[in-house]
Amino acid sequence: MAEPRIIAIDAMGGDHGVPVVVPGAAMALESHPAIGFILCGNRDVIEAELKAFPRLAAASRIVHTDTAISMQDKPSQAVRRGKGTSMWHALDQVREGAAHAAISAGNTGALMAMSKLVLRPMADIERPAIAAFWPTVKGVCIVLDVGANIGASARQLAEYALMGAAMARAYLKIDRPSVGLLNVGVEEIKGADEVKQAHAWLKLPELGLPINYRGFVEGDQIGQGDVDVVVVEGFAGNIALKTAEGTARQIGVYLREAMTQSLITKIGALLAKPGFRTLKHKMDPRRVNGGVFLGLDGIAVKSHGGTDAFGFASAINVGYEMAAGDLKGRIASDLGAFHGKLAAIPEN
Repeated sequence: MAEPRIIAIDAMGGDHGVPVVVPGAAMALESHPAIGFILCGNRDVIEAELKAFPRLAAASRIVHTDTAISMQDKPSQAVRRGKGTSMWHALDQVREGAAHAAISAGNTGALMAMSKLVLRPMADIERPAIAAFWPTVKGVCIVLDVGANIGASARQLAEYALMGAAMARAYLKIDRPSVGLLNVGVEEIKGADEVKQAHAWLKLPELGLPINYRGFVEGDQIGQGDVDVVVVEGFAGNIALKTAEGTARQIGVYLREAMTQSLITKIGALLAKPGFRTLKHKMDPRRVNGGVFLGLDGIAVKSHGGTDAFGFASAINVGYEMAAGDLKGRIASDLGAFHGKLAAIPEN
């Protein structure tokens, strides 16, 4: 039987709050019966929604608060007035050891700022990163950083590689994940100095890194699934992510227009319906919902703010797998070894 895991949830976060969070938690409980929940938010609102989910109610306790972080709050505002909010309480449950992971669909910037304040970065980590799951033709890969930071030093990029690989071992169950550095070309001479230095370190055999480093990859290789982990600084990573999301929606519009142009295309669409259903499933962003904040002394997962119950359940599942796979322990061990060996190696 699976070891029990406790998940703390910001029940008031996101575009919809409790009406999505509670049904999503109920779905996650179906997948992982050993989960227990700490629901942080307005008790009356949560209890009213829980009436429809008696099994979830039995597996949950409520931490009451009347206040929540809005989607419009700036990170600085959230930190100043965040203590006592539903987001704060969810993170604080992890800090106190009452929960193994915290999940929120709330304001991304506020969640990162508050996570750094409440959970604190791990030793020697200057900038935690956000790692996202990316659908590929081979399944899924992990991309980081997708927006937590603007820019990154060579050392930070190397740390991202190790943190992403630890996440791949915890979630994708890959013993030695393949890792690539996103660059403007695969040639050794291309790219910013920070990227080239990180590349030089990651390929050093004397560092003994627990990864299968593949070198540089280009943007078109992400969706091909050429590597399990793609490393990039946050500015370019966020642009890549948003571009991919927009392109997927654009293709969807094109397909709908093409399939409704005439009677013949409508008949063709009807015949191809099973294939379109498969395509829709593979491209459904709800299946890979859940950005993981890596480099913190605790597990925090960001759900898309506008997701539905199915998508929120996916984010809970990510938090569960990160806890069950000892993500924090893996990262601490790998980074500790890396920093110790790197100290003896000069930059190129």
